[in-house]
Amino acid sequence: MKLKAELILAYNTKREAKAVVKAVSPDNAKIPLCINIETFRSDSHLLASIQCKLSLETFIATLDDLLFCISIAEKTLGAIENPKS
Repeated sequence: MKLKAELILAYNTKREAKAVVKAVSPDNAKIPLCINIETFRSDSHLLASIQCKLSLETFIATLDDLLFCISIAEKTLGAIENPKS
């Protein structure tokens, strides 16, 4: 079984999209060969492609992990851009 998903997230600026993509695309991530994640930026959008040859549970967990990392990156970016006094 091969499961696939594509995410498209829109940001206000190219800079925001680039920052989030960079935050969730580490160079040294050890991912099993049966899972493929590609994340890149197009204009002010984050695009992600996820493919999994394992179980549905693994696929859902992978999507959940990616979305969690994206959420943390967005919150961090927001805190940097709008620090509380």
